[in-house]
Amino acid sequence: MFSQVRMPSTSSVLSTYTSFAASAMLVRTMINELQSMANQLVPQKLQEKLLDFFEKFFGKGSPDELTLIINESNRYVTNEIYEAAEVYLSTRISPSVNQLNVFKDPGEAELTVSITRGEKVVDTFEGMKLVWEFIATESQEDHSSERTENKLAKLSFHKKYKDKVLKSYLPHVMERSKAIKSANRVIKLYSLGEYADVNLNHPSTFDTLAMDPVLKKELMDDLDRFLQRKDFYRRVGKLWKRGYLLYGPPGTGKSSLIAAMANYLKFDIYDLELSHLLHGNSDLKELLTRTSNKSILVVEDIDCSIQLRDRGNRESQNSENGEYGQGNSKLTLSGLLNFVDGLWSSCGDERIFVFTTNYKDKLDPALLRPGRMDMHIHMSYCTPAGFRILASNYLNTQDHSLFAEIEELIQLVEVTPAEIAGELIKTDDVDAALKGLNEFLLRKKETKCEKLSVEEEKRVDETEEEEGKEIQETGKKLNKKKAKRNKRNAGGRRGRKGKSGNWDETLKEESQ
Repeated sequence: MFSQVRMPSTSSVLSTYTSFAASAMLVRTMINELQSMANQLVPQKLQEKLLDFFEKFFGKGSPDELTLIINESNRYVTNEIYEAAEVYLSTRISPSVNQLNVFKDPGEAELTVSITRGEKVVDTFEGMKLVWEFIATESQEDHSSERTENKLAKLSFHKKYKDKVLKSYLPHVMERSKAIKSANRVIKLYSLGEYADVNLNHPSTFDTLAMDPVLKKELMDDLDRFLQRKDFYRRVGKLWKRGYLLYGPPGTGKSSLIAAMANYLKFDIYDLELSHLLHGNSDLKELLTRTSNKSILVVEDIDCSIQLRDRGNRESQNSENGEYGQGNSKLTLSGLLNFVDGLWSSCGDERIFVFTTNYKDKLDPALLRPGRMDMHIHMSYCTPAGFRILASNYLNTQDHSLFAEIEELIQLVEVTPAEIAGELIKTDDVDAALKGLNEFLLRKKETKCEKLSVEEEKRVDETEEEEGKEIQETGKKLNKKKAKRNKRNAGGRRGRKGKSGNWDETLKEESQ
């Protein structure tokens, strides 16, 4: 026989639940009120000390647990470990995390996700369990009403792993953070002045550049070696920097190559206008101190922005003070050379200097020597290989019946990649675009032939004029010689007459 248990009615259950819920709400309200009163009556610093005391007194955490405190900064210098931890842990977020911060920069395509304060993230590394927690506290300076937010991270783990964490895990976090930032880095473009930055969204890459394939590979290999040789540069006592001179006619892709280098290396670009420097050399020094590592310092059209010519050309040099330049700029050649490889250039690492010019022969040889401009890259007129790259980029085609004729014309005329791109972009129709380019090249060929014909006629006219002058000069010389000969002949006849008269006198004397 089973005993019967009297079940409570539905109304009594609901009444009990309502009473319990009301009591819970009352308790929660009282706790909130007490916390509010405590915040008002008890100073923040005292609250923090009390919390620390109770945590230690009641033994929060295992006695075998060690916690590292990683502050965001020491008021003057940012803590690299803190920054690295934020980046690294953004990729280690587990489903157990309840809150996340999400941020999007207007110029960036991807969202930035980070951990909110108070959330814990569990990480594992080589058999170790590690618990991260980010905390933010407020502090108030003495004799000041302003409150400062102090950010810190706590890293907890078993005490026996202390050496392993310090020597292996934290360096691992630093390296992973560096790789993550490099992969997600948004390249910035800075200009001279306030150095306000914009995101560099230039689409140029080495794949899209219409330059000689062999030269392109040489440049990419040189850049790869540069990135991998930090220890090498330090060992041989050289600054970790590289210099490139890009020279060639306008429209050959010098600016596009700089953008491709920045996209390839993930380096920021500093665009320097030397002609805007008011204080010359001192401004250059200040610029160097304000540039970051992993950057490309660019001076475009250096032969135009400032007159830094061969020192053999005295027209560009001030005879009194040896200053170069124009306007109010007091930039000297020695100042520019020190900017590239002097003592002030040692205030950073992983820097690349790029100078561009249309006329390489106008620059002073001291600026071009290895150690300043390590690699000279000639950006020439378009070649058949460059044309095929452009056709692939703009028309998505690798072959066409007009290719052979177009490539033959490209070898006969001087045409820049910019000119070819301008023709190909006019229409999406492949046949029409290539036909238009072919006609454009034919017109350039005709223009060149006409120019050569005019030059040949001019040369013939000049030759005939020179020959006419030579004939006239020759005639004058002959006339002078003839006049001299006639004069000499006339003098000879007079001499013979004199001698004949003398003989007559002699004969008369003898006959007597």
